[in-house]
Amino acid sequence: MRFSSLLLLLVPVVAAATAGTATPAVSSVYHTTSYTPPVGVKLEVTGIARLPDGRVAVAIRRGEVWLLQNPEADPANPDAVGYKRIASGLHEPIGLLWHQGALYTMQRSELTRLRDLNGDDLIDDYECAAKGWGVSGNYHEYAYGPVADHQGNLWMTLNTTLGGGVKMPGHRPTDNPWRGWAMRLTPAGVLEPMSAGFRSPAGLGVNAEGDVFCTDQQVNYWGTNPLLHLRKGAFFGHKAALIDVGRPESPVRHPGEIPEGGTVAEAARLNPNYILPAAWLPYPQLGQSATGIACDLSNGKFGPFEKQLFVGEFTFSRINRVFLEKVGGEYQGAAFRFLEGLQCGPIRLEFLPDGSLLSGETNRGWNSSGTRSFALERIRWSGEVPFEILAVRVQDDGFVLEFTKRVDPRTAVRPESYLGSSFTYIYQQKYGSPEIDPQPVVVTEVTLLADGKSVRLRCTGLRERYVHELHASGVRSRDDESIVNPIAYYTLNRLPKSASR
Repeated sequence: MRFSSLLLLLVPVVAAATAGTATPAVSSVYHTTSYTPPVGVKLEVTGIARLPDGRVAVAIRRGEVWLLQNPEADPANPDAVGYKRIASGLHEPIGLLWHQGALYTMQRSELTRLRDLNGDDLIDDYECAAKGWGVSGNYHEYAYGPVADHQGNLWMTLNTTLGGGVKMPGHRPTDNPWRGWAMRLTPAGVLEPMSAGFRSPAGLGVNAEGDVFCTDQQVNYWGTNPLLHLRKGAFFGHKAALIDVGRPESPVRHPGEIPEGGTVAEAARLNPNYILPAAWLPYPQLGQSATGIACDLSNGKFGPFEKQLFVGEFTFSRINRVFLEKVGGEYQGAAFRFLEGLQCGPIRLEFLPDGSLLSGETNRGWNSSGTRSFALERIRWSGEVPFEILAVRVQDDGFVLEFTKRVDPRTAVRPESYLGSSFTYIYQQKYGSPEIDPQPVVVTEVTLLADGKSVRLRCTGLRERYVHELHASGVRSRDDESIVNPIAYYTLNRLPKSASR
């Protein structure tokens, strides 16, 4: 089976990778260096795991796992980094995790535990840790993960089946459960279906609080790429997964009728069993295919974005950033562009102990922007703080924008320094959606807060369950700098309770 189909799951039928909105200025305070692998080794990275001793293991699409002995050494010097192949023969591993003394990776048909039994840095034991989902041979049946929550549960996600199954002489149809679901393996070894409604949930990550998130792709029922907070019993909208809600193990009840053809906002209002994403990643402004997730727990070693999520974007070979907050007990928040110009499409992201960020990349099977077909890159912060919108927090009548630096009071308090609008998407079986039902969000009053880095915007036109696009292009820092990425996309699922409407 050709790996080219893997990127069909990551990148829907789209325009060329160079299409989209104008590219913003790229922050000069983050520096990217590509690793040079040993001669003849193609590190088409699909999984990255950080070991307790600082070493890093990477899974590659060719079914191998490689160990980097000194990942913080000069990436251009393969001898200094120290590469060693420690496992092979895996079936399309997409994800890698160090957990309780072993490596775990998702193959198509199972979650596999990889153990070195004699300390020679070679995997001796390939053990099935979990299985129980259907695999028909369909090209689209990829499996991702795992990641571990703070209770020690391992989470994994499964693609839907796209099209018919393999039909060969002697082929018999088989039961094919849990496609388009998130699964969880408990510390006791019990595999549980958890939530449903996915198409290609290719990215998995855990935030600072231990909650699990995944990304999905723009397709039918997804107007654009979503970032989803996974939890037991949730249905996120892709109806192909509903075939399994009647199984006795299912914690998801059938959501009932979800009206199609109208907006996702209206569908969610009419049917509260349809759960909206924590954040929409607008297409193509933030890209065309969201992938891996990494949470910055570097304690400031990667800059001012501590505890925020970084999300890979395959088609445009970039990384986006997401700030989340809880309103009414549910996550929602703002997405931003962060870094451009990777060598090809990032699949997995992982932080090193020194605070640098690894990006594992491949463009195998589809076009991504960049100059190479595969790469492992290391992104380091220079120590200089960029002038960015750090966070957006919703208020009952507007937003608070927090910046990474003190702002110029003259530009920051002018309402004309800001521009806003809101929009949503169509909930439909048809592929994708344009942005629809746009309305202006008007900034009527701005107050500079006492920290000198935050402004309180009072606005008209706020709408629940809509994306709010906020431009702050007119704001400058006290050092007369413009904002590197001046646009925030805030997914406003609900207003604070005092003004919910």
